[in-house]
Amino acid sequence: MTSVQRKKAASGFRGLAGDLRKAWPLYLMVLPGVIYLIAFRYIPMLGSVVAFQDYSVFKGILGSPFVGLKYFEKLFSSYDFSRIFGNTLILGFIKTILLFPVPVILALMINEIKRTAIKKGVQTAIYIPHFLSWVIVGGLVFDILGVGGLFNNVRAFLGMETILPMQKESWFRPIYAASSIWKESGWGTVVYLAALSSMDPSIYESAAIDGANRFQRFIYITLPLLVPTILTLFLINIGGFLDLGFEQVYNLQTPMTYEVSDIFDTYVYRVGILQAQYSFTTAVGLFQSVIGLILVVTFNTLANKYTDDGGLW
Repeated sequence: MTSVQRKKAASGFRGLAGDLRKAWPLYLMVLPGVIYLIAFRYIPMLGSVVAFQDYSVFKGILGSPFVGLKYFEKLFSSYDFSRIFGNTLILGFIKTILLFPVPVILALMINEIKRTAIKKGVQTAIYIPHFLSWVIVGGLVFDILGVGGLFNNVRAFLGMETILPMQKESWFRPIYAASSIWKESGWGTVVYLAALSSMDPSIYESAAIDGANRFQRFIYITLPLLVPTILTLFLINIGGFLDLGFEQVYNLQTPMTYEVSDIFDTYVYRVGILQAQYSFTTAVGLFQSVIGLILVVTFNTLANKYTDDGGLW
């Protein structure tokens, strides 16, 4: 290390020490989050080596033999891979792309409500489903769409025959999308409403004085100011494109709908975990993570290239 580099390093250390002395309460507040991130996000990455081993719980990571890409080859050559990968892509597209605008639209609609009591009531009503587990939501969906449920009672009243949507492949994806909207869209409005509430009212007042109507203020002020928030959340969501969540799909699928509902998470649970194939399940998880990383980097690059606000980095 040269003398210039040593001086820069010493200067940087003194600057960091000064920041710690001045803002130690803030660093203390951040510390639990940093510890959580390291303990539950970075340290578990070391376990990814299991995907390249013939892992045994008795031998452990250090004692298990290295087998290279054996379990990745098993995954890619599996008869079920194309079906599971296709289902995961389709459901990921539905949840990440098609349903992404729903919280934005809801937030914009709620923001237009002028009466505070009604606004808070609507917010509370659409937030509540988020706090229900998918086990409860799945049970509600099965009850509503079951033989004696509301759906078939209405059909019977209209003189139509009874059907079982939860047993039909063609119904699974619409049910998946509808349940996602009902449960999570309200909670997804939180960040957007916070961004909308932080916008400077004087901008709207100036636009109104200049003759802009409500629609024009929405198009030329609200949307452009909301774009950075939308872009940031989209880039965060796109990283989990293949990570759809085990709970929702597992609690909505039935053996009759496996052909269109089986995704990596449910397949890993049924084939990998229940049969104690830890190396295979780790290989699948690593494959999902790599795809997510590629998608985030790709869309972030596009955001930096084609938008003024840029991406996450």
